[in-house]
Amino acid sequence: MFTCMVIDDEPLAIQLLANHIGKLPFLELTNEFNDPMEALLSFSNHPVDLIFLDIQMPQLNGIQFMKLLQNRSRVIITSAYQKYAIEGFEHDVVDYLLKPIRFERFYKAVEKAYKLKNPDQQPEPPKELQPATGGYIFVKVETRMVRIELDDILFVEGLKNYVSINTKTQKFISLQTMKQLEETLPHNRFVRVHKSFIIALDKISSIERQEITIQDRIVPIGLTFQEQFFKLLDAL
Repeated sequence: MFTCMVIDDEPLAIQLLANHIGKLPFLELTNEFNDPMEALLSFSNHPVDLIFLDIQMPQLNGIQFMKLLQNRSRVIITSAYQKYAIEGFEHDVVDYLLKPIRFERFYKAVEKAYKLKNPDQQPEPPKELQPATGGYIFVKVETRMVRIELDDILFVEGLKNYVSINTKTQKFISLQTMKQLEETLPHNRFVRVHKSFIIALDKISSIERQEITIQDRIVPIGLTFQEQFFKLLDAL
């Protein structure tokens, strides 16, 4: 169980986060605060694993709060303002969420925090984030934004600062990193199996030793990814 608290001076913002937290069985909301000083005092007696922290608050803002916290807990910033992002990441925050916070984006941030505490485990996403088919992404290809159907993607190959998205019919080269694309693709359908490869789970033809066959392409399974990948296969 991952214990957490919410600190925000807006009651509606607290309510939204509490609703998001309630959808995830591995999260336990232990307290809600609109007063950061009160939250800090509570934390001293009852520490939690994760704090959802607003930035602009009276008396004590989020940046000041983190300085007093001294990295004793993981922090996800929740703010209506993007301008504090750089300063927030200087305090080693897990993620920076812009209000209003969609549940899908909230889950990705929480998943990061969970993996930092449990590097060998993968939290189970709620059913509403597990579409079996459908969906799409937009990627920039040269000067165009191109729509790619998720069902068409076979695998993604990293090429330094570019990625090659291989589909059933063609290949798209996009200027972005593997990490950026990995965070965009739904984790229940796509998995990273090598520093240079992300594959679509439903496109696997066969697996032999440390190699995956997808149509006529062989994709290697990296040493650092193999344990998590085979655990995932066992759970399917």
